[in-house]
Amino acid sequence: MEITFSNRNIVITQVQAQKDWLRRTGWGAELGSLQTDSETAVKFYTQQWEIPLMDAFLHLVFLAAVISTSGEWRAATSECDEFKVEIFKLIEGEAFYYVPYDAQEEPEDFLTEGFSWYKNGSQIENITTDEKHRVHFHGGALFFLNLTAADSGNYTAIKMDPSGECFKYFVNIKVYNASYRYAFPHGANDNSQQFKNVTCAELVVYTCEHFAGNFSWFKDGNLLHGQSRAFVLLPKATKDDEGSYTCTCTWTHNHRAYNSSGTRKLIVQEHYYHTEVEILSPVNKEQFGDEGSSIKLNCSVFCGHNLKSDCESSWTINGKDFRRIDGYNQTTKTVIEGSSKDTVSTAILTIENLSAEDFEHEFVCKGKNFYHLKNVTLILKRKESVIPLVIGGLGVLLIFVFAAMMIKCFAIDLALFVRPYMPLGDRDNDDRVYDAYVVYETQSVDKATEEKLSWFVTKILPKVLEDQCRYRLYIQGRDDIPGEDRLELVEECIRKSRRLMVILTPGSGSGSEFRDKHLASPQTSVLGGFDWQVGLHHALIQREMNVILIQLGDTGPQGYSHLPPGLQHLMRESAPIKWPESSRSGASKNLHFWKRVRYLMPVTPARKPAPSPHLPVEL
Repeated sequence: MEITFSNRNIVITQVQAQKDWLRRTGWGAELGSLQTDSETAVKFYTQQWEIPLMDAFLHLVFLAAVISTSGEWRAATSECDEFKVEIFKLIEGEAFYYVPYDAQEEPEDFLTEGFSWYKNGSQIENITTDEKHRVHFHGGALFFLNLTAADSGNYTAIKMDPSGECFKYFVNIKVYNASYRYAFPHGANDNSQQFKNVTCAELVVYTCEHFAGNFSWFKDGNLLHGQSRAFVLLPKATKDDEGSYTCTCTWTHNHRAYNSSGTRKLIVQEHYYHTEVEILSPVNKEQFGDEGSSIKLNCSVFCGHNLKSDCESSWTINGKDFRRIDGYNQTTKTVIEGSSKDTVSTAILTIENLSAEDFEHEFVCKGKNFYHLKNVTLILKRKESVIPLVIGGLGVLLIFVFAAMMIKCFAIDLALFVRPYMPLGDRDNDDRVYDAYVVYETQSVDKATEEKLSWFVTKILPKVLEDQCRYRLYIQGRDDIPGEDRLELVEECIRKSRRLMVILTPGSGSGSEFRDKHLASPQTSVLGGFDWQVGLHHALIQREMNVILIQLGDTGPQGYSHLPPGLQHLMRESAPIKWPESSRSGASKNLHFWKRVRYLMPVTPARKPAPSPHLPVEL
């Protein structure tokens, strides 16, 4: 078997392959012994692989070549400069043009000669230079046309320089199907600047420039029209511009078009800025609690706008971190609020069981952002007992209730007491001579009622109001002047009276009998006669006098429905005052009945006028 070394690089590569194969099978350590003893080598082969002697001889011839060139191999490769491994994640179906990064800056003739490429694996695979093959190399450039999953692996390039220098380049390739296109971006653009420049992957740019290819851009798989450069400019990037930007270069090799692509991730950060730290809570420097109870202390701080970090709130107790003290628990939370983007951090310190010492501690709420720090001190105080407040409140309430009841029960007495000291009304401060004009009915009543009415009008009424209270009354029948024109007298006396006092008896103003008497003799009917008409006119129409209604006895089943409409209207405004028939002190002005009557009478009695020929003279 003849072995020549006309192609030094090929021999070295083959030797290296055999050595690697021996090393992987576990017999690399025996390689040194094969250099000195041929018989031992034959024995080694026949014993280890149990091969025929002739085959062992053939292997021995090959090993002789290995042994004779091993010194030369060591001299050629032991001092090779090795460069770090480059790793690429590629997409199935695309093309990959690779030149070692550390060799890209070398002169052009450096990449044209002296390179050998092979793929490391279970077997060493030499890479061909035949450009008809899908995977081939040309000098220092390695071509993968229409990548497949089988192309994944480790590749090594050996560069033997004519000057004797040796270089080793390593590359690791992993090929994925198209669904992983956006899973391995070539870096991300995630700064907060509004002006964005998304650049194509360097390897794709290198390929495109070398083969004068054309660029096209895709965003999340959608073609970006009008983008044919190695970058995409976004002067005012917003959140809508976020996504995966894929740069694809279409280039030609041996009159066939291929695509190489790279993807970058664009992240648009919203603007943020720090402000002076503002303590939102606690607002007061004191907080109340009960010893033995649970309490929560809220520390809320405003740090700025849209701060995803650099906004902190916390509590300290007497200058120490709460975590160094048992019995305290703190939870913190930072929130960016709605459209305003206000950043608020909240720390809640929970004290499960307030002790006496806690009321002596100094709690400090601390808030800080990247540039500012602010503190607020909080002191705990015991809650005051609410029992004194409750007792005081109940006492005040009882006083008001008692006062209201007293006013309601003695309102008339109080009014009678204070009104002499109050300013007189215009209506009572006049020159009228009578305080009340008394009208009553003696017709259509039984004898008992008539006697009662006569007794009340002529005895009781004058005794209390005139004798005790000094009021002046005009009582029809008592104060008439014989021979005087009655109609004229009634008109003038009512006009000179401040009140109209109507005495109501059972059957007053009711029945056809009353109406007949009224029509037949107006002079003999008091209530239904002329004096009633004149008094009602002054009270209702002219509103010159108030009406006092006094009821003697019960009204009966018909109530007040039998009375004239004008009188019913007055009764709706002021209910009649009922005379207490059973009272033994009926002639005393302190009787509640008389207090009510006096309350409706003028404040001060009318002045006694000078004698007049038309008015009765009081002796």
